[in-house]
Amino acid sequence: MSKTLTTTPRQDGFRAPGEFEPKAGCWLIWPERPDTWRLGAKPAQKLFARVATAIAASEPVTVIVSARQWRHARACLPDTVRLVEMSSNDSWLRDSGPNFVVNDHGEVRGVDWTFNAYGGLNGGLYFPWDLDDQLAHKILEMEGMHRYRSTLIAEGGGLQCDGQGTLITTAQCLLNANRNGHLGLAAVEQQLADYLGIDTIVWLPRGFAFDETDGHVDDICCFVRPGEVVLSWTDEKDDPQYEIVREAEDVLRSARDAQGRALKVHKLPHPLPIETTAEESEGVDQVELTWARPVGNRIAASYINYYPGNSVVVVPEFGCALDRPAKAVLAGLFPGHAIVGIENSREILLGGGNVACITLPVYAGRRA
Repeated sequence: MSKTLTTTPRQDGFRAPGEFEPKAGCWLIWPERPDTWRLGAKPAQKLFARVATAIAASEPVTVIVSARQWRHARACLPDTVRLVEMSSNDSWLRDSGPNFVVNDHGEVRGVDWTFNAYGGLNGGLYFPWDLDDQLAHKILEMEGMHRYRSTLIAEGGGLQCDGQGTLITTAQCLLNANRNGHLGLAAVEQQLADYLGIDTIVWLPRGFAFDETDGHVDDICCFVRPGEVVLSWTDEKDDPQYEIVREAEDVLRSARDAQGRALKVHKLPHPLPIETTAEESEGVDQVELTWARPVGNRIAASYINYYPGNSVVVVPEFGCALDRPAKAVLAGLFPGHAIVGIENSREILLGGGNVACITLPVYAGRRA
């Protein structure tokens, strides 16, 4: 039975796991919002189905789908993927879903952050967002897990933990005036410590240029194991991310994690940002209070936005020369995993994110 607790994860001996830790499952949301996804989301649905199918080879997958789309989604997805009818505003479940926390006795619970669609009425991406803010609670009830509700405005894509007390995040996102700027640094750090069970926060000043989430960390770097991070990288001086990734490298190399270790930094190449074509822009409904996607709109492309499952690493591909070397780097970082590329993941990127953004890993409890 699931219940909402009045304590915090830290008080109860729970911690945020690293993204590389064992999974009990993964959740996604079937896309259909026509003012986010072009052509009634039909191209994006094909990509979501590929992602779900790839992950289902590694761990159980559940896809949330509306009543309107249930039969269609059922026909597009393999029988091994479970469908659950549930209401939502959009399909970014990494950010609207819970952050799972674990303890040394094999228990798993969930943190339900406050969600405001990436900024609310101050630069947010869509309105309303009330159904998305309910998703974490509903998922935790379905999983039979206890819930912690936090007033901190946060998204899973903005939080990267190592499972041993260290968090990497960006000031651009969490301390933004449209999130938690009014609280101040100390109060935000205390909430993160209480609800993720962490001791050390590595603050990157900012995330990628053209990231409509206000600089989520899941496009720029992530932990591959305790003490080791992989950083999106370019040597092209005309790349708008050139100075940003060097700034991030300086912070990461000078940091010490919660265990006192210097971080080992691996580099993963990224392509130039993509630009929305006229055809792609015209296929998106223009709706007031939804982020516009005009011709020439630039979106950051990153291989860091991957999903590491128990036996697969599902990674976006952009149809460029860097796809192959990027997958080779990940193969070296995840030995024993199949590296599964999602061809033409541009269709997901056009909506504003990629593989990591649409997937919510459910962690498996392990006894210490």
